[in-house]
Amino acid sequence: MKIVNKFYPHALVILGFILVSLIYFYPVLQGKQIFQSDIAQYTGMAKEQNDFRAAEHTEPYWTNSAFGGMPTYQLGANYPYDFVGKIDDALRFLPRPADYLFLYFFGFYGLLLVLKTDPLKAFIGAVAFGFSTYLIIILGVGHNAKAHAIAYMPLVIAGFILVFQKKYIWGGLLTMFAVALEINANHFQMTYYLLIFLLILSGYFAFTFIKNKEYKPLLIAIGTLAVAGIFAIGSNATNLLATSEYAKFSTRSNSELTYNPDGTKKENENALSREYITEYSYGIAESFNLIAPRLFGGSNHENLGPDSRMYSFFLEKGASESDALNYASAMPTYWGDQPIVAAPAYIGIVVFFLAVLALFIDNRRVKYVFLAGALVSLVLSWGKNFSLLTDFFIDYVPMYDKFRAVSSIQVILELCFPVLAVMGIQSFFKAKDEPKLQQKALVQTGVFGLGVIVILFIAKNFFHFSGSSDNFYVQNYGAEFIDALKEDRRSLYSADLLRSGFFIVVIFGILWMFIKNKLSQTTTLVFIALFMIFDLFFVDKKYVSAKDFVSPVQIAAPFQETAADAQILQDTTHYRVFELNGNMSSARASYFHHSIGGYHAAKPRRMQQLFDYQIAKNNLEILNMLNVKYVIQTDKEGKEIPTINPDANGNAWFVSSVKLVNKPDDVMKALDHIDTKEVAVFNVREHEGKFRNARMKKQWDTTGTIKVVQYKPNYIKYQSNNGKDGLAVFSEIYYKNGWNAYIDGQLTDHFPVDYVLRAMEIPGGKHTIEFKFEPQVIKTGGTIVLASSVGMFILLIGGVYFERKKFSKQPQ
Repeated sequence: MKIVNKFYPHALVILGFILVSLIYFYPVLQGKQIFQSDIAQYTGMAKEQNDFRAAEHTEPYWTNSAFGGMPTYQLGANYPYDFVGKIDDALRFLPRPADYLFLYFFGFYGLLLVLKTDPLKAFIGAVAFGFSTYLIIILGVGHNAKAHAIAYMPLVIAGFILVFQKKYIWGGLLTMFAVALEINANHFQMTYYLLIFLLILSGYFAFTFIKNKEYKPLLIAIGTLAVAGIFAIGSNATNLLATSEYAKFSTRSNSELTYNPDGTKKENENALSREYITEYSYGIAESFNLIAPRLFGGSNHENLGPDSRMYSFFLEKGASESDALNYASAMPTYWGDQPIVAAPAYIGIVVFFLAVLALFIDNRRVKYVFLAGALVSLVLSWGKNFSLLTDFFIDYVPMYDKFRAVSSIQVILELCFPVLAVMGIQSFFKAKDEPKLQQKALVQTGVFGLGVIVILFIAKNFFHFSGSSDNFYVQNYGAEFIDALKEDRRSLYSADLLRSGFFIVVIFGILWMFIKNKLSQTTTLVFIALFMIFDLFFVDKKYVSAKDFVSPVQIAAPFQETAADAQILQDTTHYRVFELNGNMSSARASYFHHSIGGYHAAKPRRMQQLFDYQIAKNNLEILNMLNVKYVIQTDKEGKEIPTINPDANGNAWFVSSVKLVNKPDDVMKALDHIDTKEVAVFNVREHEGKFRNARMKKQWDTTGTIKVVQYKPNYIKYQSNNGKDGLAVFSEIYYKNGWNAYIDGQLTDHFPVDYVLRAMEIPGGKHTIEFKFEPQVIKTGGTIVLASSVGMFILLIGGVYFERKKFSKQPQ
């Protein structure tokens, strides 16, 4: 009975999380699914992989439908022995995206329990965290991996805190499984940001141990975390090794080229330029969006409604009421420093108020850890607007320059403030026997909160309310349009400040009534919870709501086949397609065809460079060597038409000679003017070992034939027939880690030519040539994962055994 009473409140909380998640995303109960733009692109990229998986019941680990060919390691590949993934699937049992919302709640609840919060307050805090506007909007646009990683952050932090509290077994087990789940979520940028916070947290506890001369407990804690980390990493070894391998092939790795597409010399070899890394930098003043959602206009498609100046503007221009309302429903009111914003990163004014209260009334020093985490993430989110710190991190902090959109580091702040808020209300209630302390802290908080609101009202006179895209709108719609838009921006600024001020006054009043014994603790808590959650709920609904849900059919097939697609698909040979409008950044063509474009955060670097240095300059010879048989263009009427490229080289061909160069720069420059049907460009310095006859000045036999007889994502079979030795070029992407070539069943060297393609020497006669994708990284990773998973299971059983044994020895 004691066990039931102990776990009964937590079971109710979990049930509450399930209900809240399903109620908020209630269309899932009707069988609908949320339309996420990024997931639609992912569906296009993964179509060939998923079709192969369904037909062959195995993983291809390679797709030819995007960027000419790439590994599927970052496209949802399934790896052997992924037991951590099975645990994650069990936790995400609700329909999407309710599953991620539940996971937000669940993880944060665990952290608050470790911080000694009672279940009711922890429930309220968890819901407030989950409804943080940024965490909801990323579900709306389809940043599922990001949401996934964020959801496990609180559990990792909870595990660390338990370990440093000398609860080594439970803390170590929680850390091990939480870190394993965090890595399994597969969003390394979010995990990297979590590591920054964990360094702050660990530094605080290490300082405390050293100050108290507790060296042995510190060493035990470090050892416990190290063991937990090793097993957590090991259980994700396949994904980590494969990702690390692919990263060197992707745009996240340093460029081999020393000059820019325009011919100028590159200033650095970094994979991502400083401008690209900091393109999405949060404005310093824009940071106040955290407490007033539309202070800087909200989003790039704000619904202003019939009371707006824009609505009146359209009526004045002759639009009907319905048209004016429709136009005003998606206005570019955002005027901050970032290029595009789908919604403000609003943490909630009630959450902010209670977090400030914690700083005045909570006497636990751990509050400064969460404050420091929030401040560090805030200043780093400013990016180019605080270049002194940002440049230091890019230049000297390992791996920081591998990630873009620095503004997203604010997820740490969005975690820290709800923790502080719960600490604030918790300490406020604990001080019920010290009304003077309560009054002082509450007055200080109220003065601070309202003082910020007043200062922002005064600052309104100094803002210009001009957005970075306003010149475009002036040119297309006239100055009157911008004047009306600015008027609405000013209105939003004032309205949301008044809104935040109202909430501050209300929460202040509720807590003051508690101090004066006008309200009970339970009633006070209920009122605060309602205002805290409603504050966030109604802001969230402006950006992600029932209208974003569609039928499952539309999700499964996000792209509609056009007449151009249908015409191309009548051709059953093997070729590639280039969708001109996609500009190498759309997965629509990948859904139907083998495309040289695609949509991915880490594209194959050399294919992107081919586009930037050659295709963008209308070098059609590059399309020929990539076997682009069809180019989808748009005519004057906006209709898509497929243009046949009669000069496409085909799947494979024999060349007559080899142009030898010594560095990647020379390969790329040679492609400027070359007939790829006759000549192959080879970097002899880097790959001579695989092309033994490279330096022989010989004319290769070009009279032979070579054709495809079987074509799968991970297996291609050719038949060749040539009178003498030939050098064959294959219009397939060269990827050294996994693709093996066989001639008549014998493993044979192949090597890169023409910057991205494969080539090999073919002896005279009739031969069967096979390319098989046999990545060793999957086998090696699988072995490590299996061993680590067994080790984790043994540690779990052993840990539970020792804790139960220790508990049984305690006096009852």
